[in-house]
Amino acid sequence: MAMWRTVGACLAAMVLASPGQAARAADFTVAQALSYPFVDNLVSARSADRIAWTRNVHGVRNVWVAEAPGYDPRQVTQFTEDDGEELTQLTFSPDGAVLVFVRGGDHDANWPAKGNLQPNPASSAAEPKVTLWLADPTGARPAMKLVEGDAPAISSRGELAYLKDGQIWTAKLDGKDGHRLLFDRGKDRELAWSPDGARLAFVSGRDDHAFIGVYAGEAKPIAWMAPSTGIDGAPVWSPDGRTLAFTRRRGDGGAPEPFLIPTPQPWSIWTADGTSGAGHKVWSSTRSLHGSYPEVAGEANLHWAARGTLTFLSTEDNWPHLYVVSAAGGAARLLTPGAFMVEHVAASRDGAALIYSANTGATKDDDDRRHLYKVSVNGGAPAALTAGEGLEWTPAALGDAAAFVGADPRRPTAVGVVSLDGGKRRTLAGQEPPADYAGADFVIPRQVSFKAPDGLLIHGQLFARPGDAARKPGVIFVHGGPPRQMMLGWSYMDYYSNAYAMNQYLAAHGFVVLSVNYRLGIGYGYDFQHPDHGGTRGSSEYQDVLAGARYLQALPDVDPARIGIWGGSYGGLLTALALARNSDVFKAGVDLHGVHDWSRVIAEELGPPLGRFEQGDRQAAIATAFRASPDADVARWSSPVLLIQGDDDRNVRFNQTIDLARRLEAQGTPFEELVLPDEIHGFLRHASWLKADAATAEFLTRKLGAKP
Repeated sequence: MAMWRTVGACLAAMVLASPGQAARAADFTVAQALSYPFVDNLVSARSADRIAWTRNVHGVRNVWVAEAPGYDPRQVTQFTEDDGEELTQLTFSPDGAVLVFVRGGDHDANWPAKGNLQPNPASSAAEPKVTLWLADPTGARPAMKLVEGDAPAISSRGELAYLKDGQIWTAKLDGKDGHRLLFDRGKDRELAWSPDGARLAFVSGRDDHAFIGVYAGEAKPIAWMAPSTGIDGAPVWSPDGRTLAFTRRRGDGGAPEPFLIPTPQPWSIWTADGTSGAGHKVWSSTRSLHGSYPEVAGEANLHWAARGTLTFLSTEDNWPHLYVVSAAGGAARLLTPGAFMVEHVAASRDGAALIYSANTGATKDDDDRRHLYKVSVNGGAPAALTAGEGLEWTPAALGDAAAFVGADPRRPTAVGVVSLDGGKRRTLAGQEPPADYAGADFVIPRQVSFKAPDGLLIHGQLFARPGDAARKPGVIFVHGGPPRQMMLGWSYMDYYSNAYAMNQYLAAHGFVVLSVNYRLGIGYGYDFQHPDHGGTRGSSEYQDVLAGARYLQALPDVDPARIGIWGGSYGGLLTALALARNSDVFKAGVDLHGVHDWSRVIAEELGPPLGRFEQGDRQAAIATAFRASPDADVARWSSPVLLIQGDDDRNVRFNQTIDLARRLEAQGTPFEELVLPDEIHGFLRHASWLKADAATAEFLTRKLGAKP
């Protein structure tokens, strides 16, 4: 492509480094910035002190295992290529003797591809499939492919159940005799074996409603748990295997709702006899916006706890917090009071306590970090298990300890173990990053805050290399989601670990970078996440982005005439909004797979009139959504932009980028393109991220005149 000749000529110097070459201060390459290992999918066995996780190094994904007492990590899979095949849904048998995982797919997609095709980011001539694999936790035997399937669940009797084409299947643990376990006319999900392994609970999705079913053998009909017009989900068995607890939301339908005015989405918790299906309501949320079904932090995070109690997450007090309620019913008690969010949650082995991550602590600016805590289900003050300037998340319960993933501003993700009294903590050995990793030369980001025009306080992280006299260009980074929070160190999401590494690269090569935690994001309460006129209802969050640019312009080491912006997904949308509305401020931008015409999205979501929305309200919603879109102000757009997207994107339609490119072309606004054939929304290959990030750095450097 002709417009890429200039970019392509400069990319090699930014990307390439000799193998093993040590990074020099402020002189490392994009490849060295991206040379971090990423750890994810940490799980523990239900009744054994054994853990497993995935580790991605340069796009090569493998599964690792460790167990008590030494917790010495060992690799139990043998993959060697940057092939873009996800490794997810690590699943132990209850005794930890068997480990199954899923290879392939796009588990964060908003919709399936036509024909149910799986991602093929390496453009392989062979069609990829989603498959189940068996790994030997001892490492004595190589991993082996079992069957095509997804979402495995292993019973205490060693029976494997999984999903295939929306139905429940079973197979032996050698991959033989794979067959459909039962017939259900719904689309099945959320498999949960009873503790004794005799029955299998599942969710049967029926479009506008959903049931909880229990399968107890082919000779018995499926038992339905207190069926209703609602949408039931999150089934969890009681420790004695007699009762199921689950969540219930309203089914789709009823009187049309106003789209432009947020309406409460109440929910409840139910229990039902696992044999008869007879059930009753245990707890109900208030019919308020704060009482709406949780959208983040693992959703409801429903757990059975000790003494016949249930624990769950709710935003009733404006924050995602943990509550406990008797399984017999009654009032719920708040376990985690305070102005912070609870995110990742695990129940202790005995059910007496919950282990969780939260953005709070004794260290300054902990609202932009994560630390681990333990709280008794009987109440009392939560106890900190970790603290300091690092970050810790995704606890996995062990007998007298918890495993977790941790990082800090320079040290990338690694697995650690902490005792449940917080007295002993260590990072497991053998997790060092590659020799060319540039983290030792990263700057320490610092938290900053500034006011939006309407007075709302906005947080951000500033990446600035100290000691430079010359004024430098500034760059705003805007995250996607939008229910995300950027932090003072590495992220627990691979997408934002990439963004963190890129912001570090830019800061070391002539830029001052401000990552803006704009309204609509998590970490600052329900009201911050659900602002008036946000998103498709008016883009009120854009004022936070512009306020961030004004903050950068006022810094003494920033040239106010050289401000750029970059971001992906919702961050791509905000990048495009910034360039469309304020090319006088934002002089260049990089837009990765952003939405550019909200009205197309809203029209698709709303469906035909007289469904959930009246004709007049539907038309007003579509018109408002367009006014909130970059396309509405494209005539004012004069700054150059680089557009990046994979054409197999299952979260933002590829036609959103086509649409914007044609509009910019028609009016003569300068733009460049980088299209990645067969890539999805969150690029699956390291090579794809390397190409996109190098192009981003080169474009911003060329357009804003940075001098490393």
